[in-house]
Amino acid sequence: MSGAEAVLARTLFRPVRDGNPFEVTVERLATAIRLGAVAERLPPERELAATLGVSRMTLRDALAALADAGFVTSRRGRGGGTFVCSHLPRDGDAHTVARSMGEALVHALDYRRIIEPGAAALAASAELSAAAHDHLRACLADVTDAPDDGLRRRADSRFHLAIASVTGNEPVITAVADVQARISGLLELIPVLRTNIAHSDTQHAGVVAAIAAGDPARAEAIMREHCDATAALLRGFLR
Repeated sequence: MSGAEAVLARTLFRPVRDGNPFEVTVERLATAIRLGAVAERLPPERELAATLGVSRMTLRDALAALADAGFVTSRRGRGGGTFVCSHLPRDGDAHTVARSMGEALVHALDYRRIIEPGAAALAASAELSAAAHDHLRACLADVTDAPDDGLRRRADSRFHLAIASVTGNEPVITAVADVQARISGLLELIPVLRTNIAHSDTQHAGVVAAIAAGDPARAEAIMREHCDATAALLRGFLR
């Protein structure tokens, strides 16, 4: 490996530092593969996990997700390991949308990172009625209990809109609706990753709990972490 390649590898596989290790690991690996930084074979699991600063279980979950998405394949036995697929998935619609958005994709993700955590903090700061809390819990249950991925996507959008709606602040509700309109269509273009779904469910529940406890700082922090997880996957698969 040349010096330039080593620098590129260190940059793309830099340690994961935020609260979304699975999603960011998927992003790091998918981006490296798409950019051709991994020509054929990924480093051994132990080495790669240490480089990324994640557990081997997290790395294996990320590799399994990438295998399901058609990015990598595993071979056993002598000379085995994890290899980049010769033909990477290229969903024409997804990449057409991403290319057509250009910098607007980055701007949409930045916009969401500002708007939705603020909405969650505002909801936690408000004196909500029992009906409002029941509504949030019901919307949360609709997401976690959705019978299929399509219904879950829609329930997920409704949940985020519910957080805004309980604030009663029309400009905030409008802003969150705008964010969801921009993001939800993109989410339908990337693979559904089960580890991310479980992580998302935990974060959703944490936001609802923080709102119920009247803790705006925690509600904002969890929602920001949640938005960062989604952004990581969108960047990894679409950019």
